[in-house]
Amino acid sequence: MATDNHPIHGKITGPIVMIGFGSIGRGTLPLIERHFEYDKDRFTVVDPDDSHRQMLDERGIKFVKEAVTRKNYETLLKPLLTEGGGQGFCVNLSVDTSSLDLMKLCRELGVLYIDTVVEPWLGFYFDKNMSNAERTNYALRETVRKEKRKNPGGTTAVSCCGANPGMVSWFVKKALVDIARDTGLDFEEPTQDDREGWAKLMKKVGVKGIHIAERDTQRAKNPKPMNVFWNTWSVEGFLSEGMQPAELGWGTHEKWMPKNGKTHKKGHQSAIYLEQPGANTRVRTWCPTPGPQYGFLVTHNESISIADYFTHRNKDDEVTYRPTCHYAYHPANDAVLSLHELFGAAGKIQPEQHVLDENEIVDGIDELGVLLYGHEKNAYWYGSQLSIEETRQIAPYQNATGLQVTSAVLAGMVWAIENPEAGIVESDEMDYKRCLEVQTPYLGPVKGYYTDWTPLRDRPGLFPEDIDEKDPWQFKNILVR
Repeated sequence: MATDNHPIHGKITGPIVMIGFGSIGRGTLPLIERHFEYDKDRFTVVDPDDSHRQMLDERGIKFVKEAVTRKNYETLLKPLLTEGGGQGFCVNLSVDTSSLDLMKLCRELGVLYIDTVVEPWLGFYFDKNMSNAERTNYALRETVRKEKRKNPGGTTAVSCCGANPGMVSWFVKKALVDIARDTGLDFEEPTQDDREGWAKLMKKVGVKGIHIAERDTQRAKNPKPMNVFWNTWSVEGFLSEGMQPAELGWGTHEKWMPKNGKTHKKGHQSAIYLEQPGANTRVRTWCPTPGPQYGFLVTHNESISIADYFTHRNKDDEVTYRPTCHYAYHPANDAVLSLHELFGAAGKIQPEQHVLDENEIVDGIDELGVLLYGHEKNAYWYGSQLSIEETRQIAPYQNATGLQVTSAVLAGMVWAIENPEAGIVESDEMDYKRCLEVQTPYLGPVKGYYTDWTPLRDRPGLFPEDIDEKDPWQFKNILVR
């Protein structure tokens, strides 16, 4: 229930610079106001769109109407991030700004940093001169991991910390511990820094793979008009990732790969990509409310980072275990209809894009969790079942989808303040218990569900299929072909 007794989680001693003031920026603002001590006179929002400037003017927060670009980012941001001393915090919630370049600048200045995605400069996602391998999240993530290896330690920069990527990595660890306990396994929970221990535990539990399994049932009061893309979060963000190749962490149990599946020649090689857009690639998955459902295999950083994090190698650096991991996303019905319209028009993006706010939605939940499958108890979904009704009660300026993201940004900021010299980190490397402690009050019901469903269940059987009946959890059975 709503309460005015919001705990103060920390003090930001320097300026706060929020880059981007779209739906996620507007939702994050009240959480920063509630949970941190800071100097309001040194809080600046930077965005080329001033549509929601009134919200900032009412609060006396400085607004800079300007796009952050490759040419101006240093001269624009450096004075804002260093004004008045103390340790500043850069909250990057924008599109078309290089996460890597902004992260490097902040670390050089000793400024804390957080983002929700490894974002490139404008033009990357739709660059026809680049190969599909170069347009993947795998390639984007490798640029950040390379910087982490080159410059270890130092000022904390949290990479990819929203709902997913972000929160779902904390859910994976919680779900893994639940399964280990419920199957009677004799184990000791690994510490935050014991990456090998976590990989060993997942291998021991027998998890073959993980779906980031999401169902958004939020419904708009009015029907979607033609030639407009509706979504419950950033349309730009969804289209950008949706038009990238479908990507997934590739498990050691997999015996089959799609004909258009491609491996990477460089890096840790824990993932593959398909030569087709993720927003037009369907997979079979399961969520508690709908049960079996189709989801889109849209590329996300967590698909790669989770598979990488839980990879176990022997002393000769040979991979002995890795789970398959990918997104399986059923967005709100209006977004599904918008995608159908877009791909039906040969990929032509609608001229008008709109994010449904809390006042336009009549009911529904965003059921976002992780489905760990292939173990002794078959499959286990653990996640948030946040409704629009509860969202309205506990936080302003956002729908259920947005609050799952913004509350993860809050948790990541708290962790960064408490661990200011952790270097570049992904959500998988953070203290999942502390992060969920901060975030859970904003997530509605957070529950776990075991299910006996497999992708071989409930298939019509009217037509011949090339499936693997011996191992239900092969990607061959999950991918809709």
